[in-house]
Parts: sequence; C-alpha cells; structure tokens
Amino acid sequence: MIGGILTESDCETIEQAIEEAENNCSGEIRVHVDKTCLPDVRDSAADKFAELGMHKTKQRNGVLIYIAAADRKFAVIGDVGINSKVNQDFWDDIIAEMKDCFIRGEFCSGIVHAVKTCGDKLRKYFPPTEDDENELPNAVSFGR
Repeated sequence: MIGGILTESDCETIEQAIEEAENNCSGEIRVHVDKTCLPDVRDSAADKFAELGMHKTKQRNGVLIYIAAADRKFAVIGDVGINSKVNQDFWDDIIAEMKDCFIRGEFCSGIVHAVKTCGDKLRKYFPPTEDDENELPNAVSFGR
C-alpha cells in the first residue's frame, strides 16, 4: 500500500480519472496523501496547496483533494477562481460523497468519484478551451 490507503493500481486509476476530468474542463485537479496532518485538516490542505504551486494556474482554478491517512481526515479545497463562483455546498457535497466511500474502506472509489464530480461541476464554470494545457501533474503525490 502506498500512503497506507492506495495501491499502485489505485494510483493509476485516480490519475486516469484526473486526466478524463481535466479533458472536460479547464480546471486542474490534484490528489495528495499525507500520513498525518495539523489539527485542522484544512490548514494542512492549504499548506500543501501552496507547496504544490496550485495557486499558479492561469484561471486560479485548481482543486486539491487532500487526505491524511493515519489521522483519518481529508479536505477538498479550491483556489480563488473557483471559490468566487461556487458556494460552500459545492465542496460539502463532494466531501459527503467521499466520506460515505471512505467509511466503507473504498478509498480509491471515493477519490475517483470526487475527481469526476469536480470535473463535471467545473465544466460549468471553467469549460475546456482550445489553448487549454495541463498546468499541473496528474500523478497522486505523497508526503509526510
């Protein structure tokens, strides 16, 4: 297991889901897994968002799905471009669906579902453009 919750095959499945989601919108989606996090998981997610350079996309439309595996916490956060167009329900719905999968131990399914949902919802606000380029890696990243 990589990061305590994913296999190599899971990572490939997630990366493929990210590629497919990003083909349907101009948003950028990343998945990061840490072992532990700060007491407030959103603080850890925000730190990782900055560390990964997700705030440097042209349209400020990056989304980070952040998981602290050993702490059993996760967050989904977006950049200012997205947050200027959506309300908190956008994120709460994605988090609720992930939580249901995670409770059943279906980590890969929960992450893939979140990626697809983000891609579907982002298409409304950030449709794909002719000059769209993949600004961030699609690979799942792992940390502390």
